[in-house]
Amino acid sequence: MTFGSLFAGIGGFDLGLERAGMYCKWQCEIDPYARRVLAKHWPDVRRWDDVRTFPPPDGEWGVDLVCGGFPCQPIAAPGNRRGAEDERWLWPEFARVISILRPRYVLLENTTELLNQGFGSVLGDLAALGFDAEWSCISACSVGAPHTRQRLFVVANSDGFHGKAWLGDREIRRGEILKSHHRASTWANPERKPMETEAGDDRVVNGLSGRMVGLGGNAVVPVIPEWIGRRILEADGVM
Repeated sequence: MTFGSLFAGIGGFDLGLERAGMYCKWQCEIDPYARRVLAKHWPDVRRWDDVRTFPPPDGEWGVDLVCGGFPCQPIAAPGNRRGAEDERWLWPEFARVISILRPRYVLLENTTELLNQGFGSVLGDLAALGFDAEWSCISACSVGAPHTRQRLFVVANSDGFHGKAWLGDREIRRGEILKSHHRASTWANPERKPMETEAGDDRVVNGLSGRMVGLGGNAVVPVIPEWIGRRILEADGVM
């Protein structure tokens, strides 16, 4: 199963879905530094720099699944929360790409604030495009990471779910993820101790640059899209 990654960042979605058994066909990311990180780890994957001009007319961009976490600044609590009036509200561009490429699956991520502002528009647009959707909030700490980072994940399918609850009951889901995967706890902090920082600096003691730490903070924990990707493949009869 192929996928394309919008708002790819440093590739948290991409790494997780590849671990699940999917193949990344393209990535779209506007930040030059993040694109360099993507180019290092996915040297053979096509990239584009702006969702507002994607997809370009040349080449084949069709995929089975489109994933991404569009910017949360328009709805985030620390900001002005201007929602759709904020120029960074890029969900309409995400929906436009879906309408052009017509994937069978869509996997979205955003802050849980989306439930309070803008979620009706997201679900309405998905429904208008022919997608059935379900959603759940999953925390990074629920998969073993040493921080909370609760995020909203939405799985949408153009064929309908036919009564299948892919994301499942919260406790069952948590048990399945923890039983199947242990990478999150060893990914950057093997001993699961609180992340220490250098005195007077915002960089963690393992030497990661502040720029990389910031991008990592915006990325999803790869084990979550990996688990969701496996559920999608199982439901699709691939696994």
